[in-house]
Amino acid sequence: MKLPPDVQFHEDIHLLVWKPLGVVNEAVVNEILAFLADKEAKSTKPFNRFTDTSAQDAVELTFKYIFHVALCRRLSYAGHPPVKSAFFVTHPQIAHLVKIHALVTDHSPLHVEMFEEREAAAKWLGVPVERLTVQE
Repeated sequence: MKLPPDVQFHEDIHLLVWKPLGVVNEAVVNEILAFLADKEAKSTKPFNRFTDTSAQDAVELTFKYIFHVALCRRLSYAGHPPVKSAFFVTHPQIAHLVKIHALVTDHSPLHVEMFEEREAAAKWLGVPVERLTVQE
């Protein structure tokens, strides 16, 4: 599967960086989930994730959809090695959705955390902060 334009994958540090642009809706999330599933299936080593929500104009996602996605991710990742998923969040509506995702995936191999500073996310992920960007 081709790398989406708003995604960067750093093979050397096993990190996927996603910076969604514009309006994030179910179609956008479904596309990144399909890419993620494909990448996970082909990868020989687990990789962490960083999502930078600072360029989003709006979010058109429901509680029900986020709950469903998080539950599916939790179930599909059972038995896999642990990975970290950091969200850089600058808007309260997005923070609310990330909290739902973190709550549903709690006590699973998917360790989800939300950050208001890129530096804190980089430290948690164990990577240099400059690697948390998508090169255009």
